[in-house]
Amino acid sequence: MAGNALYDVGMRLRAAELHDEGRGRAAIAALLGMPEGTVREWLCTYRSAGIEVLTMMGKKHTAYSFETKLAAVRAVVDEGMTKPEAMEKFGIASPSPFKKWLKAYREEGPEALRPKPRGRPRGSGSPSGETTREQELERRIKRLEAENAYLKKSIALKAEKRSRTARRPRS
Repeated sequence: MAGNALYDVGMRLRAAELHDEGRGRAAIAALLGMPEGTVREWLCTYRSAGIEVLTMMGKKHTAYSFETKLAAVRAVVDEGMTKPEAMEKFGIASPSPFKKWLKAYREEGPEALRPKPRGRPRGSGSPSGETTREQELERRIKRLEAENAYLKKSIALKAEKRSRTARRPRS
């Protein structure tokens, strides 16, 4: 099966039932006709967060606090807890963000887990407030100088191209 297929809640519930019956990932994947990796993620979510979270998968993203992220990551990195155990203990539903947190923590430290500001930074757009006549003229001069340099370069390139393609007399 190519790409990321979307499966309905019934498939996830059936996978959980088959798991509770004692079937393994490969058997569940074969019975449901889906990739084993998908079943692995579902079962990880089911074991760590329960059936409620499994049924809610794909509907909304849970935002975890900095403290929760840090505690979960430190439990794995510093205390030797397994990933599924940490996910269960701290109520982390999906392994994907947890793996990213672990990588960020190992590479950049605890500050990498802090929330990042969203949106465009202040002051990155057009200049705010009133510009003076002098600033306006300076900006216009820079734009005209850039345009002039562009036109000169364009004329030189066209002349060079013409000289290369011009007919040369035969000797």
